[in-house]
Amino acid sequence: MIDFRLEEEHEALRKTVQEFAREEVAPVIGDYYERGEFPYDIVAKMGQMGLFGLPFPESVGGMGGDYFTLCLALEELARVDSSVAITLEAGVSLGAMPIYRFGSQEQKEQWLPKLVAGEALGAFGLTEPGGGSDAGATRTTARRDGDSWVINGTKAFITNSGTDITRLVTVTAVTGERDGRKQISAIIVPSGTQGFAVSKKYSKVGWSASDTRELSFADCAVPVSNLLGQEGRGYAQFLSTLDEGRVAISALSVGLAQGCVDECVRYAGEREAFGHKIGEYQAIQFKIADMEARTHVARLAYYDAAARMLRNQPFKRQAAIAKLISSEAAMDNARDATQIFGGYGFMNEFPVGRFYRDAKILEIGEGTSEVQRMLIARELGLTRPWQ
Repeated sequence: MIDFRLEEEHEALRKTVQEFAREEVAPVIGDYYERGEFPYDIVAKMGQMGLFGLPFPESVGGMGGDYFTLCLALEELARVDSSVAITLEAGVSLGAMPIYRFGSQEQKEQWLPKLVAGEALGAFGLTEPGGGSDAGATRTTARRDGDSWVINGTKAFITNSGTDITRLVTVTAVTGERDGRKQISAIIVPSGTQGFAVSKKYSKVGWSASDTRELSFADCAVPVSNLLGQEGRGYAQFLSTLDEGRVAISALSVGLAQGCVDECVRYAGEREAFGHKIGEYQAIQFKIADMEARTHVARLAYYDAAARMLRNQPFKRQAAIAKLISSEAAMDNARDATQIFGGYGFMNEFPVGRFYRDAKILEIGEGTSEVQRMLIARELGLTRPWQ
């Protein structure tokens, strides 16, 4: 029997985060967004609730949940605001999870307690100014010099990398070459390390209350023991990290899409035109019905990908499908919601204005829609003619 109902603990968690998002985030996040200010107090509350520790075992200070609980939390947060949701997603999936998955016992003991408690944030330095989707074109290098790795290069668009509570960035760098191919490794660089510079915040179209920066490394030396996992396995580690992250971004996208539905249903029941509530007009009803249908399908897609991941089954194709479908649903719903709100939808004081600005990056970050289609095709056995 197929049953899509949430288990009791999952439903309890979802309701708790939903209440937090509505009562603690929604009333204040608009001001943070307009100021382009990082919401430290909200992040601290999320840490106290245990949200940063959701998918980690109690042995490392986590809540003993699973990755699906994180996805449910992200959906409910993004239903209200995506800046807060992406801060949690990146803090867990890109900051703490690589250390939990691939770190040594010493690295776990050093970094995980504060990361899973939300008292500190970690970031993942992959993208570079000249290479986003083509991660294999990494130019940042790390060479051995005695007991140190000496890192040189630049990273771009790195989330959570420059806050007051950021404690580390895990950086991918070329550490050698084998059979004519670059060997890419992942190395932990603590914040404040000499030679590691964090730029000022980007001026972004959306996610204005999240932290995103460019990073530069100039003869930045860290101990050899800061290597994360095996030397030369950084690329494979990052692919694994992104597969999981795409499920999380899908959940976040579903949250934004659902938030658009919520706002439009409310507005359609209040706004009058030509003597009637606009929700009485079939043109509006059909548009909102399409929005709800997109959201429902996208949610099922990420539920399926998450279920396969938790069963330790292959889920790369399902993660790519979920990320593709949900990010496009978020973008379509944000556009339709803005249309339904009319002039008010173009005002930042209304949530749909933020939703519209936040939605586009979901089709780009953690693998563009084009990359997702490429992955799906490849999983189906379709290859490029030069392969």
